[in-house]
Amino acid sequence: MKAIATALLRYFIKGLLIVVPLGLAIFLIFWAVSSIDKALNLSGVLLTDSTGKSLYIPGLGILNVILIIMVAGVLVTTVITEPIKAWFNRWLNRLPLLKFLYSSIKDLTEAFVGEDKKFNEPVLVEINEFGLKKIGFVVKKDMAALGLPGEVAVYFPYSYSFAGQVVIISADKVKPIDRSAAEVMKFVVSGGVSGLD
Repeated sequence: MKAIATALLRYFIKGLLIVVPLGLAIFLIFWAVSSIDKALNLSGVLLTDSTGKSLYIPGLGILNVILIIMVAGVLVTTVITEPIKAWFNRWLNRLPLLKFLYSSIKDLTEAFVGEDKKFNEPVLVEINEFGLKKIGFVVKKDMAALGLPGEVAVYFPYSYSFAGQVVIISADKVKPIDRSAAEVMKFVVSGGVSGLD
């Protein structure tokens, strides 16, 4: 009887290890998509049924986001010229808080998906004389502009978070890791439990 209970418990735990991460991932994706869809869905404002009640069309908010992104991409690529960009930058400079938020979010987005990705050079950095090492990503190879020649800027992401810390360190303390940046980022963000298989 004890052997059956042990086997059932083992099966339950193995099932839990499969179902919980999968269920949470599906739930988070569903929650994010439905939140965006509800926030940007204009069907309730524009459409009503015969009784005057607002109609909700699922998926219209996501379609709005996709269309806005596509139109912005087309405009920036083909229509917007340097004078328009200069006008936009002058307008943005008049609103310091908006400029700070816009430029920070833009830089972070470009770091992950832009043409000039920043988190693509994983490194191992020896932190102290006891051999403590941290995994990070080189984000700036030349710190001479700050009067720090021979130093590099390394970003250390935190586990289970998209936050992190930038540290300036001597280039000779930084050792490249021969793995893809995606694998290393997954390893760090997961707290070291996945990504380097």
